[in-house]
Amino acid sequence: MRYLLYVILLGVSMQAQSFTANNSFNLPAAPSAPQFWTVENRINVGILAGLIAADAITTQRGLSEGYREANPLMRPFVTRGALGEAAGSALGFGTAVGAAYLLHRTHHYKAERFAMRLMIAGEGGFVANNVLILR
Repeated sequence: MRYLLYVILLGVSMQAQSFTANNSFNLPAAPSAPQFWTVENRINVGILAGLIAADAITTQRGLSEGYREANPLMRPFVTRGALGEAAGSALGFGTAVGAAYLLHRTHHYKAERFAMRLMIAGEGGFVANNVLILR
């Protein structure tokens, strides 16, 4: 009798697990994550690239007039001429965009926008400082 009860319970549990969903029941689509390369990010990256290029040009001009690079991390690059300046600028640009992308991938969208704007403001300050010193 006990074995019959076990067989019946096993059969009932197997029937309970073998149901199928009908086609009228559809789950809603999950919200998609926003894309990284939005119009805003394209513009911000373009502005940052332009500011980094302006910083490189004004830095090389300052070095040719006898000034010294203030940033100790960039000093080994910029003292090697235009190629060193390009390598240092590329590393800085890649780090900036990579940091924004890392914030995007970890779903910190507000921090991503804030960081990108902060990097643009900082680079704009460096360019303004170089221009003022060179005048």
